[in-house]
Amino acid sequence: MAGAALTPVVVLGATGSIGRQTLEVADHLGLPVHGMAAGTLSAHIIELARRYPDASIAVAHPPEKRIDAALERRIDFGPEAVTALARSPQTTVVNGIVGSAGLEPTLAALETGNRLALANKESLLTGGPIVLETLCSSDGDLIPVDSEHSAVWHCLRGEEPEEVRRVILTASGGPFHARPDVNLCDVSVSDALAHPTWSMGRRISIDSATLMNKAFEVIEAHFLFGLGYDQIDVMIHPTSYVHSFVEFVDGVVKAEVGPPDMRKPIQNALTAPHRVRASVEPADLAGVELVFAVPDRERFPALDLGYRAGRRGGNGPAVLNAADEVAVAAFLDGRIRFTDIAVVVEETLEAVRPASVTTLSEALEADATGREAAREAVGSRTFR
Repeated sequence: MAGAALTPVVVLGATGSIGRQTLEVADHLGLPVHGMAAGTLSAHIIELARRYPDASIAVAHPPEKRIDAALERRIDFGPEAVTALARSPQTTVVNGIVGSAGLEPTLAALETGNRLALANKESLLTGGPIVLETLCSSDGDLIPVDSEHSAVWHCLRGEEPEEVRRVILTASGGPFHARPDVNLCDVSVSDALAHPTWSMGRRISIDSATLMNKAFEVIEAHFLFGLGYDQIDVMIHPTSYVHSFVEFVDGVVKAEVGPPDMRKPIQNALTAPHRVRASVEPADLAGVELVFAVPDRERFPALDLGYRAGRRGGNGPAVLNAADEVAVAAFLDGRIRFTDIAVVVEETLEAVRPASVTTLSEALEADATGREAAREAVGSRTFR
């Protein structure tokens, strides 16, 4: 391998699902791990610090009691330490941070001229225009890690942008889309967390169940590929074997097909433009049913809220994301119903005035304003 394939790796969000799988892929490829970051000083990051003794360690939230001396190595604390890791020169930065805290490290990685393997949705939702401006004005490189966007990225390689008619993002549909008999007002937290295909965190599992996660991906696709919102469609595909389609103006359709495994898009982001033998099993399509359906937008209004926020532009996507995070947390805590999530988000979008997002401070202000308005909306709907 050469070029980007030999670049040391910095893993932000090292203890999460993306982070753990990134380290697995890095070990498979023989890539050195330059640094790792986590939100808190957990037993997991301590174990990783011992497994990778040459890696720098950053923890966003300092613990009440420092224990780095007991580890016989240095640990840097605070959000600025995480951002400093993203500035490590000549590295590939995998941003698997959850939340808007991932935006500043994203900008730092690009400003430094690093390759950014982006799995942090909030970077584009909260600060999409800023990320694009930074990407254009730097020597940085951005490759998406989400399976759907990675598939689109694959399908667009070597193609002319003006020849793209549309992209079709596939969605599993979550646990309820194929069950019209279920009264969504009454579903429990455990029911909503029971994703049929992927093993994910709590918030993203709920977002998958409401289709809000797909709404986010529509907005991300707009920023990543320069597409108008009328060029981005969504199709329900329960088995998640087709990760996304690209349709061209001549009617030709390209797709990435294979069993769901996040190690594939992670490895692609680490090694592109090279193709390297992966540790995953070869795809076996025998007996696989490739079934597709149109989303039920009436039962799952979150999808259209995403299009609305995206077309609004400015602070719209940031407010959408912030409101959803507050609403999902309220649902997980038992303070609102499943169907209230979309209601809270819609009320928040209506309550927050449109504003531009051209700087980091404006992006963070939009996020904070959206959260405040969403908390008020949750309070008006709280039930016991």
